[in-house]
Amino acid sequence: MAQAQAAMADVGMIPSPSDESNASSHTSAGGRATPISDSSPDAYTHRRPLPFAARAVDDDDANEGDAYELKEIGSSSAVQDGEYGGGDGDAHMMPGGSRSEHERRSSDSTVASFQLYTPDEENAVIRKFDRRLVVFLAFCYMLSFVDRSNIGNARIAGMETDLQSRPPRADYFEWALRAFYLAYIVFEWMSLLWRIVPAHIYVSLIVLSWGVIASLQAVVTSYPLLIALRVLLGIGEAGFTGVPFYLSFFFKRRELAFRTALFISAAPLASAFAGFLAWLILWVGKGLPIASWRLLFLLEGFPSIIVATVAWGVIPDSPETTSYLSPRERKIALLRLRHEKAQQHTRGRSPSPSSSSVHKTKPSSSTSGLKLKDVLAAFKDPKAWLTACMFFLANMAYSTLPAFLPTILQDMGHSELQAEALSVPPNLLAFGIVLLTAHVSDRVQSRSPFIAMHALISAFGYLVLALARPAGGVISPTVRYLAVYPAAVGFFSVVVLIIAWSVNNQQSESQRGGGFALLQVVGQCGPLLGAQLYPDRDAPFFETGMWACAAAMFGVAVLAMVLRVYLSWLNRKLDEEDGKGVDEEVQGLFESGRAERTGFRYIL
Repeated sequence: MAQAQAAMADVGMIPSPSDESNASSHTSAGGRATPISDSSPDAYTHRRPLPFAARAVDDDDANEGDAYELKEIGSSSAVQDGEYGGGDGDAHMMPGGSRSEHERRSSDSTVASFQLYTPDEENAVIRKFDRRLVVFLAFCYMLSFVDRSNIGNARIAGMETDLQSRPPRADYFEWALRAFYLAYIVFEWMSLLWRIVPAHIYVSLIVLSWGVIASLQAVVTSYPLLIALRVLLGIGEAGFTGVPFYLSFFFKRRELAFRTALFISAAPLASAFAGFLAWLILWVGKGLPIASWRLLFLLEGFPSIIVATVAWGVIPDSPETTSYLSPRERKIALLRLRHEKAQQHTRGRSPSPSSSSVHKTKPSSSTSGLKLKDVLAAFKDPKAWLTACMFFLANMAYSTLPAFLPTILQDMGHSELQAEALSVPPNLLAFGIVLLTAHVSDRVQSRSPFIAMHALISAFGYLVLALARPAGGVISPTVRYLAVYPAAVGFFSVVVLIIAWSVNNQQSESQRGGGFALLQVVGQCGPLLGAQLYPDRDAPFFETGMWACAAAMFGVAVLAMVLRVYLSWLNRKLDEEDGKGVDEEVQGLFESGRAERTGFRYIL
């Protein structure tokens, strides 16, 4: 018992078995449990009872650290010393009576568990993950997006002339784009490796691979060689798409959209950075013996090689192996996710002795494997397919406009330097709007309204661009350029929220992995189609691509609302199942809003 109490003290709670008063407890800022009267009629509104407590247990099967057991007994919590199944002496109940007394009056009173950590401590852990993990991954993604999309900047910097064959082929550039995404799609299964290969090894290898390949593009002498390297680049970057899945090992569902936004928002930032750097290289490189486009590939590819060496020591495999967290913070990082998982396990049922359960969890790890049954189940899930179709449509715009924007701007009549510079502001605006949208979406725990709104905004921008030629010159180049802003802001925000929505609405980690793989395989077919939408013969208006992207973004808005209706129906079914066996008093608390269901619900 002393050992269990010591473990509790280490995570911020010290049970007091001698306290027999009818009181519940909370944790003060100093980590000490202090009593609060439970007799207040406003107990439900002033605090939310935590239905679980935890204990440290020795687990011979997991040598990665402490394991914790979460146990629900009625409305109270027990900290158990030894395996479950013993007598009354096996558990220390919360103040207020013996085990049997708590079970008998589980629906008559609420006894809150000791908190394992304070909100300030939890926020400190989250901030460390944000600053050290999310920002680093976003920087890696920025480098990858620069390396895949800078081909558009290189094209107007002289690459087309230097690499074109004799006689010239008009479709070489489209094939260079197509080759990348073909490999990207075929190797999307690599996103599942986040659950199998230690993350620090996996990230280091894939970042190194795309850095080397991107740099080698500087020495190609023909389009076929460039296309071959683009295939290898697609393979290298395909494995990095699983980052939102990896982030779900560290963040709760309600926290995931903003962190995904921090990661994905590196894409518009990368487009802005690539445009600025391309402008700088073109301006500086005029007097150098090396072609500007070759210098562009070299300077934008080499930083990834350096970052790959840093990733080995920075990327944690799981919360309990994070070097920049203290031992206590590692336990907090684990326990807060386990408490969320345990709440989802209860599915909001009425607490009763018959529903008491023990949840025994080993430390989560990015290498703990996948359940094939759950992975395959995701491929049969209608909501996974709806999300994947939305991602396919959004990617038609998301992955093609950054590559073609410099060409489009040049065809509007701007010089090479002006085209590179003008590609920066729309992407910078998109960067800010993406972060704001994801933050609000997380706060209100809703996805579909924001996806539909931004999809329609993007569709409007593309519609203006599509009408430029039919309008017979009425729509000036300035208006066409301004229309790029809503188009870019819309599709960048849509992509971020779709990814977060996909990860949110799968219950197990294996299902999340399968659903995310499906999302990427189907979704990355969008750029393949998008690359065919901007043929040279459509210059300077490219109305085929603009009309197609406008229709695609409108389709995203429609599918978002269809998925919302479907998820609402699924939530009603869960509510009906959870309502079975719930006594009238507890049901009344749910309906009045004085208590909330803690089980899994789909985010709409």
